[in-house]
Amino acid sequence: MESEKNSNKLPLIGEKFPELEVVTTKGKMKLPDNYKGRWFVLFSHPGDFTPVCTTEFVSFARNYEEFKKLNCELIGLSVDQVYSHIKWIEFMQEKFGTKVPFPIIADSLGKMAERLGMIQEGAGLNTIRAVFVVDDKSKIRLILYYPPELGRNVSEVLRIVKGLQIADKNNVAIPANWPNNELIKDDVIVPPASDEKTAEERKGKEGYFDWWFGHKKL
Repeated sequence: MESEKNSNKLPLIGEKFPELEVVTTKGKMKLPDNYKGRWFVLFSHPGDFTPVCTTEFVSFARNYEEFKKLNCELIGLSVDQVYSHIKWIEFMQEKFGTKVPFPIIADSLGKMAERLGMIQEGAGLNTIRAVFVVDDKSKIRLILYYPPELGRNVSEVLRIVKGLQIADKNNVAIPANWPNNELIKDDVIVPPASDEKTAEERKGKEGYFDWWFGHKKL
C-alpha cells in the first residue's frame, strides 16, 4: 500500500495508479489490481440523474466494445451511493435501450475523489469531470479535467488509448488530430535524430521535413 508520506499527494502522469479499495455496482474492487495486464479508463462525473452525465454514460456504454478491442476497460465514479447508480443504470436501459456494462464506483465519502483531485474548490462536494487513462502496467498515462458544463468526447478518449498503444508498440509519437493530421494525415512521427551522422543522412530524405521532423506509415 502507499506510504503515509505519499498518501495525500495527487497522482501524476507517469506514476503508478494509487492502490485503492472501492465499492462499485459490480461489487467491491481493488484498483489497479483488478485490471492487472489491462488498460483502463477511470472517469468521474458530477452526479447521477443529470443530463450531461447521462449523455456521457450512454456514449461510453455504446462504445464499450471498441474499448474492449483495445484491451481497455471502463470504470465510472461519483460521490453518489451505489443505490443511486443502480437506479440510474436502470433508467438509461429503460429510456434509451442502453445497458451500462462497466462498473461505477460509489465514492459516497469522497475519499477516492479527493485522493485523485476530482473534488476542486468552487465545485461543491460533487466530483468534476476527470479522466484517468491507465496502461497495462498500472501506470497513469493521461489525466484530463473538464468543467461541469462540457461533456466529454468519447471518440477522443478512444483515440487517446489507440494513440498511446501505437506509440508504445512502435516507438513513435502521434501528431495533432491523428489520424487526420493537416500535415502528415495518418502517418506517425519518428523520433528525431540523436547524433550528427543520422541527422545528415535524413536531410532531403523522403518522409523528412528536416532531420528532427520525420514521419512514416505504420
